Amino acid sequence: MDNNYIVSARKYRPSTFRSVVGQKSLTTTLKHAIAGNKLAHAYLFCGPRGVGKTSCARIFAKTINCLSPAADGEACNSCESCLALDEQRSYNIHELDAASNNSVDDIRALIDQVRIPPAIGRYKVFIIDEVHMLSSQAFNAFLKTLEEPPRHVLFILATTEKHKVLPTILSRCQIYDFSRISVSDIVEHLEYVAESENVKTEPEALNVIAQKADGGMRDALSIFDQAVSFTNGNITYQAVIDNLNVLDYEYYFRLVDNMLDGNARQAVLTLNEILSRGFDGQNVVTGLASHFRDLFVCKDESTLILFEVGASIRERYRETSGRCSDAFLYKAIEITNNCDLNYRVSRNKRLMLELTLIQLCQLTRSPQDDDSKKKRLISPIDTSQEQPAQAVAAPLPHPASAVSATRKTAEQPEKPPPPHIISTSIKKMKKEEAPSAGSPAHEDEQLAAVDPSGLIKYWDEYAAAMEGNAYLKSTMANCKPVLLEDYCFEVSVHNPGQQDELLNDSVRLLPYLRRHLKNTRLRMRVRISETNEKKLAYTSTEKYEHLLNINPLLGNLKEEFNLLPD
Repeated sequence: MDNNYIVSARKYRPSTFRSVVGQKSLTTTLKHAIAGNKLAHAYLFCGPRGVGKTSCARIFAKTINCLSPAADGEACNSCESCLALDEQRSYNIHELDAASNNSVDDIRALIDQVRIPPAIGRYKVFIIDEVHMLSSQAFNAFLKTLEEPPRHVLFILATTEKHKVLPTILSRCQIYDFSRISVSDIVEHLEYVAESENVKTEPEALNVIAQKADGGMRDALSIFDQAVSFTNGNITYQAVIDNLNVLDYEYYFRLVDNMLDGNARQAVLTLNEILSRGFDGQNVVTGLASHFRDLFVCKDESTLILFEVGASIRERYRETSGRCSDAFLYKAIEITNNCDLNYRVSRNKRLMLELTLIQLCQLTRSPQDDDSKKKRLISPIDTSQEQPAQAVAAPLPHPASAVSATRKTAEQPEKPPPPHIISTSIKKMKKEEAPSAGSPAHEDEQLAAVDPSGLIKYWDEYAAAMEGNAYLKSTMANCKPVLLEDYCFEVSVHNPGQQDELLNDSVRLLPYLRRHLKNTRLRMRVRISETNEKKLAYTSTEKYEHLLNINPLLGNLKEEFNLLPD
């Protein structure tokens, strides 16, 4: 048994700026500040865990106290100050863990040490880790010292949650934001560690470890040590996914193949196989969303920089992405993301996953029933031979289907008529279907020229014969049709109510006008007048008269209770 074993996260902890992984811009800035002797009195290092904040703070403290720094701005690692720090016997560097030392007394003890100048070197450096854990009283006690410390003192604060640090503290510090380390940088460093430790690895295995670490080098090295112990020094892809409980890429490729084939049943069976192996459903859907994202970014050379998978599996991604359309990937990412957002609140989580897979399998289906849907559309019926002119003007109930279908679409009055008209003559219905392009017009089709005066004449006749709908009758009397081209006329109304009344009655009005004007292609368009918005508000009397036209019973109510309109 080796009693001198040191975990990789400590053994390979960086000791120079050069050895810090994934933070080149920050380390370059710090080196230039040291070389130019432009040091601030307080720094705040913030970022995710395990990305090098505390390591950089220690390297920074060692470098500014180095007695013979190198030409490139690095510490010499051989002078008394550097050796004292490496051997953890330096009195120039003090570290405080704010997670366990967050009271006012702890800060006061630190302030007492600030007054003592360094024995060796130029600066006394105080590193406060997880500074956001300090209590508000401790923060307030620290403010004055942080703003105006002695010339020999330098503070380096580190935190993973910058938003919890008081703004008064932030304003007194130079802030450095550490970023997550990329997968490629982590893999490269793990390859170096594996070579140093004589460990055999597969590139794809290291890639899985890097992705599992989520941008943190310390986590990556801890997982690496775990994999070394599990595999006895031979880290393979299969061993890593088994040990870390990571879902194999192969399952995602199988699911995508099922979706491209539109095979929802096989996709559900694949999901069952995944869940039976103990994987959490939400991890499955988030992994599938990431898989779709990787397929999307590897489709184009310009987005390949965002593609973070191992080289050995890249060709598999390229081949699959070539079979996926952009529209499919856009919608697939959206569907899986919505499933991820709603997963926690779902009462039947497995059913939600299965429905998501069914939706994804339907994305590649071609809409084969479009033609059949078009064939089921029914043109308006010419009722000239079934009903006399007087019957058209007679009041008929407005079907709900016609109301909803023509509520806002005045351009398409040729909607299916009420059921009682449909049942009158199936043969007549077929005659009214428009002829296809290039074919001769139907023998019953009439295309007489429409005269504007004739249009208004039959419009007024229809309104005069109307009974039972005073509001529509008043609308037609005040809003006259204007003939446009292509057998279309337009009616300008004053409000949405008038627009709805005309559209609802179009199933009877249009056949009447077509029959008398001898033009079966006549169409109506209803719009609300733009100038109507500029009119002044109605008076109470005008409102009363308007409501009385709609419901004559209001007159009886007014007389019975002796009400006044004003």
